[in-house]
Amino acid sequence: MQGTDDIASSLSNAPTAGGVPATLQVQRKAQGTRLDRYLVAAFPGYSRSALQKAIEAGQVLVNDTPCKASYRLRPGDVIRVTLPAPVHDQPQPENIPLDVLYEDEYLAVIDKPADMVVHPAKGHWQGTLANALAFRFGHLSQAGGDYRPGIVHRLDRDTSGVILVAKQESAHRDLSAQFENRTVFKEYLAITQGELERDSDYIERPIGRHRFDRERMATYEEPDEEEDIKDACTFYEVIERFTGYTYCRVQPRTGRTHQIRVHLASIGCPIVADRTYSGRDVLKLSQLLPDLPAEQDEILMPRQALHAYRLRFRHPVLQRIMEVSAPIPKEFLRTLEALRRYRPPPA
Repeated sequence: MQGTDDIASSLSNAPTAGGVPATLQVQRKAQGTRLDRYLVAAFPGYSRSALQKAIEAGQVLVNDTPCKASYRLRPGDVIRVTLPAPVHDQPQPENIPLDVLYEDEYLAVIDKPADMVVHPAKGHWQGTLANALAFRFGHLSQAGGDYRPGIVHRLDRDTSGVILVAKQESAHRDLSAQFENRTVFKEYLAITQGELERDSDYIERPIGRHRFDRERMATYEEPDEEEDIKDACTFYEVIERFTGYTYCRVQPRTGRTHQIRVHLASIGCPIVADRTYSGRDVLKLSQLLPDLPAEQDEILMPRQALHAYRLRFRHPVLQRIMEVSAPIPKEFLRTLEALRRYRPPPA
């Protein structure tokens, strides 16, 4: 399925709103996406229902022709949109500390903390990475849209780690193309609830929206353009084994929404403290030691145990290969220490 993260990384020009027509050209990565879902990603200041009403009112044209909200986009389609002024302003600068891993005049690489939304959207208009970036850097590329200044790709709110930010429009377009063409190397660290059967393997299962719970994704047997179910492939390698848990590195070869989380859950090893797919939102010491007195209990992992550890890409201007890593978070180290002590693998 084409998720909003995938769509956002394929947008190469900045949509505007407020009665001024915006023009977007559909790239290959968004092929087969419904028109209304594409617009939700392009204009996060508007709800899906508001955008559907705009489509019905003829405010959205595809190749100069009115289309239905269910229209499936094709590469090269030109979308012209005229929308009323959004309810919310563009991201306002907020003095939120950022850990900058690398910076030059063209781009920056940030170590995003957990519990931070990447850009403003419904329900999250303040405290986002976009707000922090606006304060730290001032001018950023607008190639991703008014609500995503500098944002080239995204991470889930509770996923920490490396995220790439563009300062110039040309650099942004180049980096977006690298993500679209799958030439960017992405490596994550994860702790799973459950023991991975093989030391290394790949999970190749199509992913689409869950048919009954629209907040979740699910795996399916085959891709289906009508159902927005897309091919997805994830490679994993075990770093360390424990009784009932596994520490592993993960390399997604495609970029579907929740891909790593739903793929690991599909083989019986959901990520620790992933509320959506494991049913628990924290890992406590008492889960490793059931007889632990309540007064000695503590939270080891307060969020999903997924960390974007390493990113490798070609610098869009300097033309050299860049590789940037984010330090392993302290809650990961604390959890691993407890697993080594209380859940060692069988002798």
